[in-house]
Amino acid sequence: MVETAAAPDFSDLARVDYVVRVNAVVDHVLTHLDSRLQLEDLARVARFSPFHFHRIFRSIMGETLADFVKRARLERAVVLLSSPERLSLTTIAMRCGFASSSAFSTAFSARYGVPPRRFDLAGHRAEHRAALTGGRIDRLPTGSNPDRFSAALRDIPQRRIAYLRALRPYSTDAVTTQTERMTEWARNHGVVDAEWLGIQWDDPEVVALEDCRYDVAVVVPARLRIDGGVSETILPEMRVAEVAIHGDVELELRAIDWLYRTWLPRSGYLPAELPAMEAWNGAPSAEADGTYRLRVVLPLQLGGGAS
Repeated sequence: MVETAAAPDFSDLARVDYVVRVNAVVDHVLTHLDSRLQLEDLARVARFSPFHFHRIFRSIMGETLADFVKRARLERAVVLLSSPERLSLTTIAMRCGFASSSAFSTAFSARYGVPPRRFDLAGHRAEHRAALTGGRIDRLPTGSNPDRFSAALRDIPQRRIAYLRALRPYSTDAVTTQTERMTEWARNHGVVDAEWLGIQWDDPEVVALEDCRYDVAVVVPARLRIDGGVSETILPEMRVAEVAIHGDVELELRAIDWLYRTWLPRSGYLPAELPAMEAWNGAPSAEADGTYRLRVVLPLQLGGGAS
């Protein structure tokens, strides 16, 4: 569950409901960054009055709605700058919800100190990766596959998921805490043996660790009642590339490197504007030796791919 930056002025019961509603707004923003995101429309998503929604959002998220939207758009832009499509600044600006390439460049320069085309993307990623790993894990070079990874393609229908969101997932024990809570909820609702996902909304090589979000999610039937402070959303139909691993976090990071740096450029596919995920084999848990079994999942644009 989202933690508060400052104690809000409402009861614990109300706070649980407010967090679910704010999560719905965050999900909407992240999947509609190319659209106009008006306060009144987002308040409607949260089922709050526009007169109060801004303060409620800030009390839950620790930043204003406007600041969150701008940050999310610029972080998406950083990702698109490295796209194999070699997108123009105008295209990136449009996909991230800026009115023009000049407006995008101005906002980008204000946040990162340089215009988009002068941005040191490799240096930015290296700095964030060092913060994530403590500098212990070297990046797997392009074309290298010492672990003999292989990618499988899979088409997945639309799914309804129930989830709890962890903030600062890579620098705190929030994922462990939320996984325990979500597992108990799933057991009580008879879905503990369903498909489990870890949804990585933010790339920790682009987004500051304190701003990252991660959802511990389970696929649920259409009619199941969602309660207990758990949020829900719909994942659209998607084609994915999956890499199965059995190991630790270092192996997972190498699999991600291989998938993005070696497999994807040669595949003929382009990544979809959907978050990367972990798909667990059963409920999320480590084995006795601390390793785990899961699939690293990369959503792809439908209709693409080599013939």
